[in-house]
Amino acid sequence: YAVEIYYEAVRRSRYECFLAEGTQLDMMYMPDAIRAAIELMEVPGDSLTHRNAFNIAAMQLTPEKIGASIRSRMPEFELSYDVDPERQAIAESWPRRIDDSAARAEWGWEPRYDLEAMTDEMLDELKKKL
Repeated sequence: YAVEIYYEAVRRSRYECFLAEGTQLDMMYMPDAIRAAIELMEVPGDSLTHRNAFNIAAMQLTPEKIGASIRSRMPEFELSYDVDPERQAIAESWPRRIDDSAARAEWGWEPRYDLEAMTDEMLDELKKKL
């Protein structure tokens, strides 16, 4: 839903979320994910304890946090909920937070995008595209 909410904000100024309010998931903006992969490839292998298996994380988001971030830029944006039990069950089966402490300690992983920076860029780029 995280990408779709931005598309629908730009297209229709509203989004009906299939997850329940308060459903927290770890998320990362794609530029950070790509940069993390490149950074890891550039780290000398002998300096890593875990070698090539790392968790990385950036943001812990809920639908209402994303909605509030969009609404701060688009006050007319409306977020509603129509929970899909199957997708809700999948979301609830995922960890609420991923431990990326090894990546931070071993090769200095640090996300550049937080929710506000991601929202700014997503809305700006989608307004150009759509």
